[in-house]
Amino acid sequence: MTEACELTEDAFLGGQLRLRQPKSGHRAGHDAMLLAAATPARSGDRVVDFGAGVGAAGLAVAKRVAGIGLVLVEIDAALAALARGNAASNAIPADVIVLDIASGATAFAAAGLSPDSVDVVLMNPPFNDPQRHRASPDKGRETAHVASAATLEGWIHAARRILKSGGDLSLIWRADGLAEVLAALGRGFGSLAVLPVHGEAAAPAIRVLVSAIKGGKAPTRIHASLLLNDASGLPNKQLQDVLAGKCALPLATT
Repeated sequence: MTEACELTEDAFLGGQLRLRQPKSGHRAGHDAMLLAAATPARSGDRVVDFGAGVGAAGLAVAKRVAGIGLVLVEIDAALAALARGNAASNAIPADVIVLDIASGATAFAAAGLSPDSVDVVLMNPPFNDPQRHRASPDKGRETAHVASAATLEGWIHAARRILKSGGDLSLIWRADGLAEVLAALGRGFGSLAVLPVHGEAAAPAIRVLVSAIKGGKAPTRIHASLLLNDASGLPNKQLQDVLAGKCALPLATT
């Protein structure tokens, strides 16, 4: 992203959150708000948003849960600058760190993210399969959307390293890649919960929201699906309430 790119200002959470973001390229939308609504957090928690972009998901969590210590981690310095400005304009205290999630423990510690120091990590990693996804000419969009073979495992490894024992991880991923998520979480995480997201009532899921606990031992739970549109094709009331910031999703409350 170039600093001279054209920006828009968009309202989220029913107008509770206003974000400046690039007009083209990767833009925050439903995925970020769903991830935020699925993230368990309590006042006093240190919450880290991996791949934060302009800060949408992390700032939405902070709007729902007062008193968290929010850290926004983003590889793109220009997006990180927008995230810093968005936090300030919405009066949300947040540390913004320019860092590649693939960096090692030393780089994380130098940025203030030492091992076993975080209560909650949320992430919306690049998840499109490069074998099936046509690369975008916009390199920012491509970086934000297309995963390499090691992307998911690397991001989950980084989360596992900085989370405290018993800490929470929340992520959103494409539904047909659920097996990859479960395999990656099998190393160090348990107490999984999965919430499928369907575009249409009769269609296969398009996304999965997944929560996990570092060192958790409880059985995996599959929640009732979230529909973006109901059987009549109209926007689902539950989704509208979530996007308006009126309620959280079950993964955030159980």
